[in-house]
Amino acid sequence: MELLDALRGTGAVRDFTAESVDRATLWRILDVARFAPNGGNRQAWHVTVVEDPAQRAALRDLYVEPWSEYFAQVMAGVTPWSPLADRVAEEGIIDAARASGQGMETVRARVESTFAAPVQLVVHGDLHRLVATDRDLGHYTMVAGASIYPFVWNLLLAAREEGLGGVLTTMHARVEAQVNELVGAPEGLSLACVVLLGHPVHQPTRLRRESVESFTTVDRFDGPAFTA
Repeated sequence: MELLDALRGTGAVRDFTAESVDRATLWRILDVARFAPNGGNRQAWHVTVVEDPAQRAALRDLYVEPWSEYFAQVMAGVTPWSPLADRVAEEGIIDAARASGQGMETVRARVESTFAAPVQLVVHGDLHRLVATDRDLGHYTMVAGASIYPFVWNLLLAAREEGLGGVLTTMHARVEAQVNELVGAPEGLSLACVVLLGHPVHQPTRLRRESVESFTTVDRFDGPAFTA
């Protein structure tokens, strides 16, 4: 498909048909994705393709608790795990939802449909090779991911070209130790995300996003909106 169509029409897909994705297709997707820009061209990523049914079930089950916590916060009208959040209020929301069981049926249904994806990829960043210019800043940052997430986005774009859909989820970061044990990840690897790919029940194309003027200013953060 045309590049601009792909950029404007590749949305998150969490509902998949029962159709399988063969290894040759996945190999082509990975072969394209590896050309992503990254710090020092160190390609500090590792992908584990989870095929074993027991491991896939475990990866799905590990997703339930973080997703339920996420759902509780969304339903309460707060940004889940915002770095600037009130931690006490956040825990209160999660504890109340856990005690009541409210929303768990919705949570489990969403997890089941998402993890019906035929392709499940666990993506790690290799801390021995990762260029992390933010390493010593001493505050919350998001810089080092610039060497990993372009690769993940390339995965999703390449999958779109193959007629597939998918989603990048970072929810497993809440249970990183268990995921690392599940896939045998050694020390020195940091979980970046899990990517789920498959044939979409519906391929989203009309995405909704805020306008350029809503997030772009001139000269200063509080400067005038940048317009055409």
